[in-house]
Amino acid sequence: MSQLSEVELRHVAGFQKNEITEHHIYKNLAKRVEGVKNRRIFAQISEDELRHYNVWKKYTGRDIEPDRFKIWLYSMIALLFGFTFAVKLMEGGEQDAQKAYERVVSMGSEIRGLIEDEEEHEQALIAVLDEERLQYTGSIVLGLNDALVELTGALAGLTFALQNARLVALTAMITGFAAALSMASSEYLSTKAEPGTKNPLKASLYTGVAYIIAVAVLIVPYLVLNDIYLSLALAFAGALVVIALFNFYVSVAQGVPFKSRFLEMAGLIFAVSGISFLAGLGIRYFFGIEV
Repeated sequence: MSQLSEVELRHVAGFQKNEITEHHIYKNLAKRVEGVKNRRIFAQISEDELRHYNVWKKYTGRDIEPDRFKIWLYSMIALLFGFTFAVKLMEGGEQDAQKAYERVVSMGSEIRGLIEDEEEHEQALIAVLDEERLQYTGSIVLGLNDALVELTGALAGLTFALQNARLVALTAMITGFAAALSMASSEYLSTKAEPGTKNPLKASLYTGVAYIIAVAVLIVPYLVLNDIYLSLALAFAGALVVIALFNFYVSVAQGVPFKSRFLEMAGLIFAVSGISFLAGLGIRYFFGIEV
C-alpha cells in the first residue's frame, strides 16, 4: 500500500466519514421502508457502505465518527417527504462520490471496486423506488396548478376591481374553499372512472389539500397587510415559491427537468393573471367603481 500525502490522506478521511454516515442513513431507511424487497436492498447497500468504510480505514489507520447531523437530516427528510425523495438526494451524493473516487483510482484495485459498487447502488435504488405518495403526484399537480392559476388570476382581478384588502381576502377565501371541494370531487370521480391502482378517496384528498394550501399561501398577505398592491405582489411571490418547491421535489423524486416545468407553470400563472388584471380594470371602469 503506497504512502499517502497529507492532502490525499485528508481526502480519504473525508471519503471514510461519508461512507460510515451513509451506512447509518441507509440502515435507518431499511427499517422504515415498506416491502421486504425494499428493506433487503437498502440493508444490502448499508452493508456495502460499511465495507467501503473499512477499505478507507486501511489507508487512514483510524476510526472516524459519522456525521450525526447528516444522519438526522436525511432521516427527517425521509419522514416528511418520503424515502424516495431522501434517497434521490443521496443518489446525487453518490454521483459526487464517484467523481471523487476517480481522482484516487490509482491507489489500488480496491478503489475501482468501490466505484463499481457506487454505480450498482444507483441502479438498485432506481429499480426499487415505488412509493405510494408518488402515484398521486398528478393529483397534487392538479390541485396546486388549478389553485395557483385560477386564484392568482382572480386575485389580480379582484384587487383592481374591489380596492379593499379584506374584501379581496374574504372573496378569495370563499371562492378558494368552494373550488377546493369542487376539484376534490372531480378528482374522486375521475380517478374512480379510470382503471388503475390509485385510490379515488386518496387522490381527491391530495388534490383538495394541495388546493387549500395554495389558497392559504395566496391570501395571507391580504389578511396581514392593508396595501392591496403589495399584497398582490407578495401573493405572486408566494405562488412562485410554491411552484419552485413543488417542482424541485418532483424533479428530485422522479428525475424530471426542473426548469422547464417551473417556467411552464409560472408562465401560465402570469398569463392568466395578466388577462384577469385587464378584466378587473375594465369591469371597474365599466361599472364606474371609484376608489
